[in-house]
Parts: sequence; C-alpha cells; structure tokens
Amino acid sequence: MIDLHCHILPGIDDGAQTMEDSLDMARKAISEGIYTIIATPHHQNGKYINEKNEILQRVATLNERLLQDNIPLTILPGQEIRIYGEIIEDYRNGKILTLNSTNKYVFVEFPSSQAPRFAERLLYDIQAEGLTPIIVHPERNSRLMENPDILYNLVNKGAMTQVTASSLTGRFGKKIKKFSFDLINANLTHMIASDAHNISGRNFQMKEASELISIEYGMDMLYMFQENAESIVNGSACYRDTPEKVKKKKFMGIF
Repeated sequence: MIDLHCHILPGIDDGAQTMEDSLDMARKAISEGIYTIIATPHHQNGKYINEKNEILQRVATLNERLLQDNIPLTILPGQEIRIYGEIIEDYRNGKILTLNSTNKYVFVEFPSSQAPRFAERLLYDIQAEGLTPIIVHPERNSRLMENPDILYNLVNKGAMTQVTASSLTGRFGKKIKKFSFDLINANLTHMIASDAHNISGRNFQMKEASELISIEYGMDMLYMFQENAESIVNGSACYRDTPEKVKKKKFMGIF
C-alpha cells in the first residue's frame, strides 16, 4: 500500500519530532501494509516553511536511517502547501515540491474553515502550469461541508481531492465521517491517505479505512484509490469518474 500524505519527517513540522518518532511511525506503517510513503511536511501554513531542497535532503537522511535499521519502507518527497497567491512563482523558482518530484501533482491545503475566493483562479493557473492540484482533506473543511457545490465546481474544472483515512473511520466525528462518504458517493474524491502525524492521536488507520471502503463499495473502488496512489507516485494519469453534486437529504419531520 502507498500512503500519499504523511508527516513522518522528524523535527520539521507538527508531525514526528525526533528520528525515533519517525522510526516508530515507519514500523507502524509497515504493520498496516504500507511500503511507500510520500512525506508531505506543511509549507506556508502560517507556522511552517519547508521548501523543496530542505525536504529532499531530509527524505534522503530518513531513507538512510530506515535502511540501517532494516525497516522495509521507502520515503518519497512531497509537500503539503497551504494555498497562497505566489505558488506558481515559487514553483518556477524551485521552492515548491511536487509529489515524488514528478512535476505532475501538487498537494494544496485550504484553511480549515475557508475556501478562498481566489482558489478557483489559482487552481486554474496551477493546471495551466502543467500540474494537477490535489485538494487535501476537503472533508474536514467546514466551508466545503456547508456548501459542497464549491468543491464540485473545483473538481469539475480539473482539481482532484484526497480524503483522510481517519475521517472515514470516524476519528474526527460523525459529521466528517458522513461527509467523507458523501464525497466518495459523488465521485468528488480520488484517493485516501493517512495524514498521519504520530502513532497515537493522529495515526495511519489506512488498513481500517481500506476495509470500510471494500465493505461499503466493493474491491473495485478500493483498487481505484490504490491505483491512483500508484499513478501519482509514477506521475501518470489517474482514473476519475464524472463528478456529481452531493445530494442533500431533506429533513422529514414527524407531525
């Protein structure tokens, strides 16, 4: 299994704090059947700035340590970029890191309670640069929960999305769990990933989420998510069904 979104690099953001934390996360990942992780430290989120070259160096260091400790896990480079106006300029200047350095896919994070007005234009500009923007954990964005048509519009215009495994398992509550499945039902998400930060509160839960998807939708849906993860690592085209609007259930009162 491939995990596209993980804060496993030590001492770089709010994920693993020490090399031992990273190794603990690596062992936990292996126990869940994960053999490849894209390390995606936060960038430009108001607290952390982690540019391309620094991430590449830290990924190499962690891979060396995993080899020394005989942990059969491969770390690939990536970045979780908070949406900001200079993304294209910084990409051209070598500060932005695409997923696995393929110059094909880039993670974009929205503020947790907002979908910025400039997002549509910026995601268009990212695509004009030859990249596919992937909106991370949209199911945890309160603005998108209130108005899922915003997400539908962005996906319909070429963006992709990634849902968090622990959202599907209910770690973030019933509303977020329901919205996560709503997004799958409407073809508004294209992959799952852990967004793991540690081995306690923000764990992987990829195995449990995968089992839930296979039970709810069958193995074909799970294979699609897994194959899309592989396509992103390889920089090849992902599978996408035609997006639909999230169906809002009407409240049926009893009188």
